[in-house]
Amino acid sequence: MSILTNKNTRLIVQGITGKQGSFHAELCEKYGTNIVAGISPGKEGTFFKNIPIYNTVKRAVKEKKANASIILVPAPYAIDAIMEAIDAGLDFVVCITEGIPIQDTMRIKAYLKNKKTKLIGPNSPGLISPGDKAKIGIMPAHIYRNGNIGVISRSGTLTYEVVAELSKNGFGQSTCIGIGGDPIIGTNFIDCLQMFEKDKETSTIVMIGEIGGNAEEKAAEYIKKHITKPVIAYICGLTAPPEKQMGHAGAIISKGKGTAEEKIKKLKNAGIEVANTIEEISAKIKT
Repeated sequence: MSILTNKNTRLIVQGITGKQGSFHAELCEKYGTNIVAGISPGKEGTFFKNIPIYNTVKRAVKEKKANASIILVPAPYAIDAIMEAIDAGLDFVVCITEGIPIQDTMRIKAYLKNKKTKLIGPNSPGLISPGDKAKIGIMPAHIYRNGNIGVISRSGTLTYEVVAELSKNGFGQSTCIGIGGDPIIGTNFIDCLQMFEKDKETSTIVMIGEIGGNAEEKAAEYIKKHITKPVIAYICGLTAPPEKQMGHAGAIISKGKGTAEEKIKKLKNAGIEVANTIEEISAKIKT
């Protein structure tokens, strides 16, 4: 089983005729994702491969009963693309685009209130449900295996390393979600934890964090009170130089808060298993 996406998801690709959009649309479809339409204003009536292209998301929803979208458009146009998807009433939207100004993501966060749409990202690698053959993102699909480990991560590349190690050790995944590394995102650790807790096929949750912000600390408090399934956490950045910004826009340490040490302490105090290395994650699942 999986959360959010499965073989019944009817996906549209916003930006399908662009370089990134066409490249990743083809890979997602090859994996088995049910792409029903592409969006590219001014190109309605044409096709990408066998996928019909429409001018608007609303028309694609009406014609093709689409219920989800992946956004692969440049940052200056991303906010309009997300709002259009929300207005069309999609169940969820995955925004791959990075470099979106924080003022724009603040507007989107406010715009999402009282709307049915869930936003994954921005600056997300996407999500994948191996057993249900649904990939909505840019991840290397060959490393994923069907199984019952739910994975939530702030880092795309780190997710790939963890998943490759899990798969090598025989631990397949139910769904893997990259929530995005920006300071403001649509769906956070707690949102994903809630969904995995309800998913009958997910037996264990792996949470991958990094320095900066307080998302992991908030998740630790929530896990202690509400999650009954085993959670194994891994936090990268123990060797990050002090006072130096690392990687993602969200990886910013302020006044000693947001360090890897601080996060690990909070997680352990909440009774959560914390792996010191990526290889140790599989060992902790075995036990």
